[in-house]
Amino acid sequence: MTTVPISTTTQNRKKVTTLALRSKKAAGEVISMLTAYDYPTALALDQAGIDVILVGDSLGMVVLGYENTLPVTMEDMLHHCKAVARGARGALLVGDMPFMSFQVSVSEAVRNAGRFLQEGGMDAVKIEGGRERLEAVQAITGAGIPVMGHLGLVPQSVNQLGGFRPQARQASEARRLIEDALLLEQAGCFSIVLESIPGRLAERVSTQLGIPTIGIGAGPGCDGQVLVTHDLLGLFERFTPRFVRRYADLHAQMAQAFEAYKRDVEAGLFPAEEHTVEMTDHEWNELVKELNNAV
Repeated sequence: MTTVPISTTTQNRKKVTTLALRSKKAAGEVISMLTAYDYPTALALDQAGIDVILVGDSLGMVVLGYENTLPVTMEDMLHHCKAVARGARGALLVGDMPFMSFQVSVSEAVRNAGRFLQEGGMDAVKIEGGRERLEAVQAITGAGIPVMGHLGLVPQSVNQLGGFRPQARQASEARRLIEDALLLEQAGCFSIVLESIPGRLAERVSTQLGIPTIGIGAGPGCDGQVLVTHDLLGLFERFTPRFVRRYADLHAQMAQAFEAYKRDVEAGLFPAEEHTVEMTDHEWNELVKELNNAV
């Protein structure tokens, strides 16, 4: 695998905004987006020039070990958003509104969305769902908070959908998704994630919208692409979605490193002299003399 050096120019790049994403769509430039949940990952993504960093509720599965995203709380999300915000300065930062943070009432949705900006250091929020979320989207955008939509496979509705499976493969479902996308745009969304839907449908939606679409398992016809970083790096071993390309196998490399460390510790090879702090002979002899005199 070829190692690509990180450009130092990206460290001082201009801040990516929602308007910048729309300009990229208009110019036919593809948008890059990845997830991050901690400071070092956010820093690396920002240095690589990634346009958008999503603090996804996928952290429930790939970081916290839950079976799905449903147990993730607002406090979980804000904790990780703060870490990401400390690491990334150039990318547009989007916080994923977790399950039941926006479904109970519109006022609660606005309040929780505001916390992502005030406390979490995010630039925008992401909300799953279509026409049933229009009132919340309108209220949140009306409060001056940018909203990214999310259609297709919406993980927070995994129980209703019957599992993690492709969506909108029937004509009636596809037509409803197109309608939902247009409604979300009208409600004020600055972008929409399209997850696990047919490629031709995603491309059709992308051409009909004035706002950018970000695909995940939705083919190359979207205005941008997103993956869960832990999938891309091979850090999540429970399963790998069909639409993921692994660019590394860090889980295996980590396991090998841990095993090597264990062997060295057990064999007395670590720590070695170069890993150890010592006193000067003079100071050591003084200490020994004092201890012997005390006896």
